Amino acid sequence: MPNVDAAYLAGLIDGEGTIALSRLHARNNRQLVVTISSTERVLVDWALHTIRAGKITTKKPAASHHAPGLTYVIANRQALALLEQVTPFLKSYKVKRARLVLDHYLEVTPRNGKYDLRTRNARLEFERKFAATRVRRAAPKDE
Repeated sequence: MPNVDAAYLAGLIDGEGTIALSRLHARNNRQLVVTISSTERVLVDWALHTIRAGKITTKKPAASHHAPGLTYVIANRQALALLEQVTPFLKSYKVKRARLVLDHYLEVTPRNGKYDLRTRNARLEFERKFAATRVRRAAPKDE
């Protein structure tokens, strides 16, 4: 992917996206997911066309005067490949999450989904570190 597209995608991820470990079902392990949300179809269509992987999901509006929500979603190893390309251009706290994923996700995620005790413990520690990497809210100012 050209650097200009990778940089634009990084901006979309920084501003309107997520880098997350999500469960599809309660009993499943968490999987890597990268999303970009928008109410503008052209943005999510462009992401899908540029990346050539993933899918677009829709969400019904909460009120009749709201636009439908759209989310571009890419998961697992395809999301990992995307992060390899966009991480140099990320600017928010999401760069820390992306680097953590790039450095450790494959070593704590067996392809067959079967974990021995050592790998399970390493995976839980990875998930703990990942969850701790988020936006820090500013302390309230004294009035």
